[in-house]
Amino acid sequence: MPTPGGRHSRRETFAARLRRKLRAYREIEFLSSGGPGNPGTGEECLLLVHVRKVVGEIHYRICSTCAESVITSLDIEEHFRAAGLGIRALCHLRSRHPGTTWRSTPRLRGTSDLLRRMRIPVASAEVPCLHFHAAATS
Repeated sequence: MPTPGGRHSRRETFAARLRRKLRAYREIEFLSSGGPGNPGTGEECLLLVHVRKVVGEIHYRICSTCAESVITSLDIEEHFRAAGLGIRALCHLRSRHPGTTWRSTPRLRGTSDLLRRMRIPVASAEVPCLHFHAAATS
């Protein structure tokens, strides 16, 4: 029989949850591999950095011609995911690329709840549009 007061016996207090959320909002920096109007292959990465440590990455493909993008991978440390950092990061992407239609790849199983809450549907194909496919092959 487990002893009372064990490691998993207590729930996190409201103050601890609030501190974690404040830390996620104040101390996390978003660093992008590119920006709107950056002529490139369309493959970009948003890094989520907490005190010189990467705590999350969002990889996505974007086509500025079609205004479509596909999130190919989303990885955020569980500690920060529970603090709402995933929602903040996706909102940051939407604000950096206004008017862009966002979709996700079907293989993002661990974060499907987050993407559903943010109303980001699953894309039917890996390639967001024909423009991206033409740029990738040339």
